[in-house]
Amino acid sequence: MRCVLCWFFVKESDSVSDKKAFFRHIDDAIERGKNALRAKQQRDGHWVFPLEADVTISAEYIMMNRYLGIKDVEREGRLARHIRRTRSLSPEEHGERGERKGHGGWALYYGGDMDLSASVKAYFALKLMGDDIHAPHMAHARRAIRAMGGLTQCNVFTRMSLAFHGVLPWEAVPSMPVEIVLLPSWCPFSLGKVSYWSRVVLVPVLALMALKPQSKGDHGVTLTELRVEKEGEKVAYIKNHRGTWQGALFVYVDAIVRRIERFSPPFLRRHAINKAVAWSMARRNGRDGLGGIFPAMMNFLILLDVLGYGKDDERYQEALEALRLLVFDDVDESFCQPCVSPVWDSSLALLALAEDEGVASSSHERGMAWLLSKEVREAAGDWRDRRPHVAPGGWAFQYGNDYYPDVDDTAVVAIALDKAHDPRYEPALKRAERWIIGMQSKNGGWGAFDADNTSAYLDYIPFADHGALRDPPTVDVSARCLGFLAQRGYTKEDDVIARCLAFLRREQEEDGSWFGRWGTNYIYGTWSVLSGLHAISEDMSSPYIRRAVQWLCDRQNDDGGWGESGASYWPSRRDEVVASTPSQTAWAIMALIAAHEVSSDAVKRGIEWLLAAPREEDGRWREDDYTAVGFPRVFYLRYRGYSVYFPLWALSRYRRMIQSNTKALGQGL
Repeated sequence: MRCVLCWFFVKESDSVSDKKAFFRHIDDAIERGKNALRAKQQRDGHWVFPLEADVTISAEYIMMNRYLGIKDVEREGRLARHIRRTRSLSPEEHGERGERKGHGGWALYYGGDMDLSASVKAYFALKLMGDDIHAPHMAHARRAIRAMGGLTQCNVFTRMSLAFHGVLPWEAVPSMPVEIVLLPSWCPFSLGKVSYWSRVVLVPVLALMALKPQSKGDHGVTLTELRVEKEGEKVAYIKNHRGTWQGALFVYVDAIVRRIERFSPPFLRRHAINKAVAWSMARRNGRDGLGGIFPAMMNFLILLDVLGYGKDDERYQEALEALRLLVFDDVDESFCQPCVSPVWDSSLALLALAEDEGVASSSHERGMAWLLSKEVREAAGDWRDRRPHVAPGGWAFQYGNDYYPDVDDTAVVAIALDKAHDPRYEPALKRAERWIIGMQSKNGGWGAFDADNTSAYLDYIPFADHGALRDPPTVDVSARCLGFLAQRGYTKEDDVIARCLAFLRREQEEDGSWFGRWGTNYIYGTWSVLSGLHAISEDMSSPYIRRAVQWLCDRQNDDGGWGESGASYWPSRRDEVVASTPSQTAWAIMALIAAHEVSSDAVKRGIEWLLAAPREEDGRWREDDYTAVGFPRVFYLRYRGYSVYFPLWALSRYRRMIQSNTKALGQGL
């Protein structure tokens, strides 16, 4: 039903006392949320919340230690407990333990379907830990893995990890010669054509694939019990994973490259390996690690080991410490984070607090000062490959990652700084403004780390079965840039804005929603876009915006909240919903408020759901779901800060807008 009724001003059945009680409830919820958020602020002013992925990262940490011959009994034991606990119960176990029906393996996100590759890595890590393969949890997992095709049907990165441990032959991995690092930018495949995250993972991996080392500490542990093929049966590892003629062509190319690679001159191979090592060394990033992300950091550490860097070498110790810092100790278990998110958490926490209490508090001042100290002024970033004449000025996602400032983080930090109207922040804001404008892609949108990273044919190469080799412009990042530039005084008459608006209109889905690349999913994308359109003073009664409003109202759950499944990234399941979640409900509420629906029944019901939703003892909303993504359909994320600052933000904005009875307050988020 179209959400048009103004409940607060016209609903006769609501008594004045009911309304007062309702707003007292909101006041209490906001105060509790603010206390929870303030309590998490670090002494130097920043926030950082645990960032949880699926079990593959924790499993790979154990696999890495075994590969390197490192003994870390206590930490590995805690990681193993996390892996065991997060396994889904099989149908047989469901009957035994009285819990919800599952599949027996491991999923990519809470409540999701079994993922074969994640399950194989988790099973292998537990086997390395000494778990008996006949133990119930291993037996159920093994049956589930075999039912999905077994060991040989895993994705490329899993097969590559297992090749390092001697579990699979190197023929199971597509050919990726290390000489790739020598290719110039005009070649069909070069480092500059792939995304930042692929680049930092790929470069050390190329050197490792050329060297083909073997594990030191797994003592010959195998996974033969996970195979479904008959002994001696040939396995076709290199496949056309998209089922297209382009994919078939690249499978043929892979076969040719595999033959040619054998004849690479030794001097050229040594030169390429040295180039890969030098490239990685230049970006190793101290205790923050190569690229600031676990897979790249792990591959770099293994490469150092293979090249003979001893455990007492400063660079080896630095790389190992960077990885250990990613391990988060929970109550009685641990998990390894894919990276840390302090800049993202801090900027969003500050925006949530500022919505209610403004920017004058000491908490806000300390947070702003910390963010300002993290500005990336480094001119050597990889983004300059495509934008060599653009001056630097932005923020990374992690504590330190100067080669890779993030357009999305830069926009959100700049929105928060700009709201303070403090002349001390103006130089940084001007630099961010210039950098963001300079990073706009030709189609009018913005990618996360690079401009015009859009070589779509790369998705068809056998190595890219994860579908995340590129960093094309997305609506969520673009809408944040739009919001920031609107705050800086740009209007629809400016070319940078006009091109962005055209991009956003082109990207709208037929049902009125927008795709969410970095948050799950259409709710996140639609919130991002409606917020940006509101900031630029778009006519919120426009038909295309009303279609988005209608889509949000149609997707509201019966209980008043919103919940969207991680499965919505598969086209056949794009409308799949889950039980309402605090963060997704908050996004939907703020999206509707941006579209001038603050007085609608849908918003009121969403607010009521947030007020009634379970809270943790420390005041956070309870949220087990993964409401963000690293790579759709491949890698999902649970930002534990999302259940703190987003509901607080939505409640604070709702109260402020209702009390002021106004629609239009220009804001980027």
